[in-house]
Amino acid sequence: MTASFEYFEHGADVGVRGFGATPEEAFLGAARALFSLVAEELKGTPGSIEQPLECEAVDLEELLVAFLNELISAADARRLVFCRFEIQIDASRPGHFRLTGRAWGDPYDPSRHESTVEPKGATFTELRVAKEGERWLAQCVVDV
Repeated sequence: MTASFEYFEHGADVGVRGFGATPEEAFLGAARALFSLVAEELKGTPGSIEQPLECEAVDLEELLVAFLNELISAADARRLVFCRFEIQIDASRPGHFRLTGRAWGDPYDPSRHESTVEPKGATFTELRVAKEGERWLAQCVVDV
């Protein structure tokens, strides 16, 4: 199974939902959903600029919010649109989850990236990371 994503409606904000065979794949799906909000068509974005990622949390739910907010912050600070992601989640210590990885993107270009909304932050609203049947789900509402 590969990572996939969808959106769900939530008032004036938008929910992002990722799916995958592992928590990492579900997180990647949520990240793709997030940046598909920023730029509808990411296929023309080669991802030539690399951004290291690192965050920690007490559980997978808080880690998802930290991960998406790390991406939003890095994209905003560097004016990038991320299109590729690679992450690892270390859960070897009880009550401690650590995510490390990289994202690749390119400078936001209005002529190439048709912007839909600007995410301000991932929230704890409708936050869920869980295994459902054969796949993992990672979701939360993003303030736009």
